[in-house]
Amino acid sequence: MDVSYDLLLNAILSGLLLGGFYAAVSIGVAISFGMLDIVNIAHPAFILLGSYAAFIGNSYFGLDPILAAVIALPFFYLLGMAVYQVYYVAFERRDDQSLRGLSFFFGLMFITEVGLVLIFGVDYRLVQARYIGESLRLGPIELPFRLLVPFIVSMVTVVGLQLFLAKTFLGRAIQAVAQDQLALRLMAANPVRIKRIAFGLSIATAALGGAILIIIQPVEPSIGREYIGRVFAICVLGGLGSFSGMVIAAVTLGIVETLTSTLFGPSWAPAVSFGVLLITLAVRPSGILGR
Repeated sequence: MDVSYDLLLNAILSGLLLGGFYAAVSIGVAISFGMLDIVNIAHPAFILLGSYAAFIGNSYFGLDPILAAVIALPFFYLLGMAVYQVYYVAFERRDDQSLRGLSFFFGLMFITEVGLVLIFGVDYRLVQARYIGESLRLGPIELPFRLLVPFIVSMVTVVGLQLFLAKTFLGRAIQAVAQDQLALRLMAANPVRIKRIAFGLSIATAALGGAILIIIQPVEPSIGREYIGRVFAICVLGGLGSFSGMVIAAVTLGIVETLTSTLFGPSWAPAVSFGVLLITLAVRPSGILGR
């Protein structure tokens, strides 16, 4: 197989940028699943809600998709808090969050998808921005802005959340809530309130990931199903509760997929990337940076 060095280099860099997108859509799962032990399989539905919020802001008000999502973040934060409160009252408080809790999130995903179909139809929707379609050229390297801008936004979000979790009392409480709730109560912190705030953050970051998604590609209501396996795989591969591990796993998956697509064709990419996941977990069951 004759593959030029320039083509290989561009594939690796494209994979790096794609990994930034994967990190953006996985942050919320790293919080809800990795830190709160809540298996929110409806996470891709909230990503799509963020995509359509960006679409509305862009199409009807002329806002940049990222700016539209940032403006909508308080709404998604409150939505996440409300969803967790329902989940807590109906399932977690009764210690019945396993199968029935999964059914709750599955139903939420289905209702969201049907609602989006009724409102927007099944046609693909896209957004407009000056940087979409443009590229940054550095010699043989070509970096499309539709991937570069989301990568930068994703990394800023990850670093910001990491600093928040590490440097603030609330952030440390979120990290501790799944480990020792009694210790939190002794520190005058309400575990349910902490989880509610954390779940709100996870949904808000999902909405931001949705804005990034619609910049990269057009969306339709059922496209979120493609990311259910990926986001959970990335969090498990990186190590539950580890943001740094999640980013490494996302970038690894992105590079593996683009290299596979370049060398063997796009149809092989999902199989090879999940093969890497299985091999890594066989060697290190706790994930890349798992404890």
